[in-house]
Amino acid sequence: MVTVQNLTMRYGNRVLFQDINLKLDRHKRYGLIGANGAGKTTFLKILSGEIKDYEGEVIIPKQYKVGVLGQNQYAFEDFTIMDAVLYGNRRLYDAIKEKEELYMSGDFEDDAVNNRLAELETICVEEDPTYEYDVNIAKILENVGIPADKHNELMSTLDSADKFKVLLAQVLYPKPDVLFLDEPTNNLDIETISWLEHELQRHDGTMVVISHDRHFLNAVVTNILDVDYQKIREFTGNYDDWYIAANVMAKQMELDNAKKLKEKEQLEAFVRRFSANASKAKQATSRQKQLEKLNIEDIKPSSRRDPSIVFKPKRTMGDEALEVINVCHAYGDNQVLKDISFKVNPGEKIALIGGNGVGKTTLIKILMEEMKPSCGGEVKWGATIENSYFPQDTADIIEGEGTLYDWLRAFDPKRDIAEIRNCLGRMLFNGEQQEKSVVSISGGEKHRMMLSKMMLEGGNFLVLDEPSNHLDLEAIVALGEALHNFDGNVICVSHDRELLDAFATRVIELHEDGSYIDFQGSYEEFAEAKEAGKI
Repeated sequence: MVTVQNLTMRYGNRVLFQDINLKLDRHKRYGLIGANGAGKTTFLKILSGEIKDYEGEVIIPKQYKVGVLGQNQYAFEDFTIMDAVLYGNRRLYDAIKEKEELYMSGDFEDDAVNNRLAELETICVEEDPTYEYDVNIAKILENVGIPADKHNELMSTLDSADKFKVLLAQVLYPKPDVLFLDEPTNNLDIETISWLEHELQRHDGTMVVISHDRHFLNAVVTNILDVDYQKIREFTGNYDDWYIAANVMAKQMELDNAKKLKEKEQLEAFVRRFSANASKAKQATSRQKQLEKLNIEDIKPSSRRDPSIVFKPKRTMGDEALEVINVCHAYGDNQVLKDISFKVNPGEKIALIGGNGVGKTTLIKILMEEMKPSCGGEVKWGATIENSYFPQDTADIIEGEGTLYDWLRAFDPKRDIAEIRNCLGRMLFNGEQQEKSVVSISGGEKHRMMLSKMMLEGGNFLVLDEPSNHLDLEAIVALGEALHNFDGNVICVSHDRELLDAFATRVIELHEDGSYIDFQGSYEEFAEAKEAGKI
């Protein structure tokens, strides 16, 4: 359905990828993966036609309907939510709007008006044979968490997270033959992500999706497109299948290389020993020719780099960690937290989950004393607890004119210089990058900076609010392992199910009505119990 021929993309002297030849087939769903900066989003924009300045050719037959997940959340501010989704089928949208206008102001004794209405009606029947576009759109909107009583409100009334949900509904509604999705799970809660997985599994055409959610990729994709080595290589299977295959391939390359190096060393030794010996000269010449034929290639380093996240508490924890007693909080008439009570024992690691807007971040801020519960309650930290906090809004916290090194050192000026640089290095900021200005770094880099700060602090109770946002897959895996190995307490808010399952020994799920579930066990055990109706 999509053919890529001899594609090369450069930014100045930098080659992102070159001589790419791919054929993306119907009934296949491709996960596009690669390190940050490798060119994933650029490649997707080339496929969708947003970027046109490249060498080579991308061919999508004209009869195929293409859907691209929009990234401009503010592009439809004056549209109703329903109309913003309908706009995903531009031909139907234009026909319906023109038809409405003619019915309101047209002269029905004019043959031209009546002929045009007939043409528009034909278009509507072709695009919406059952006349159920409004029912279908309403269903999708409710599935992504936009309630029916809001569907005729303006897009400008929604927050940015809900605007993105509408854009997702917009691209799914027309059921395009070719679907291009860049981070479709952003701002979605776990239940909505699960619904989206089921929707995409039924997609009948071809699809290319970028995601940093490993669980999502495993559930949805049938093939992997790996952007690395300035190439885009295709693997059959989901992310875990690719991960195994890629590691086997790397090991095989290493073994092949070692074998060739050994053979090369033996041949060189023979040539050195016998090239001066007349009786062995012929044999030495033969060995020299063999040596010249050997293709000794260094294994190319992958563009991926795995961070090394290690949390080491400086202080041993006592018998008491944290107790939350009857915490309540309301925003105006909306009470989001009602009598929340739980006790955290030393060593417990809690996944704090729930839909958008149920009060997860509010509870975290109350725990960290950034805000007080508006209608009562108490938070008691143990006397030996030293907490370390990863807030959701790192962009607002990590700012200033200094370098990355200066920003981190400001939290502990007496700390050994080597230790500060080591914490930055663990999060892939090398010596030169540590001298970058704080104002110049990306959202993902700010998240890595915050993790560097937490490692430097050495707290024995880690509190994290959506730490996996903006991190690539390698960093999320490293974070999950670090939380699993951490000898202390954790409370973490995240929609990344693989991350939660890596560390959680307990799950607290907040609900929209203020109630909550407190489950002892891993996230996987929680999900199984919930699906079975046991909780």
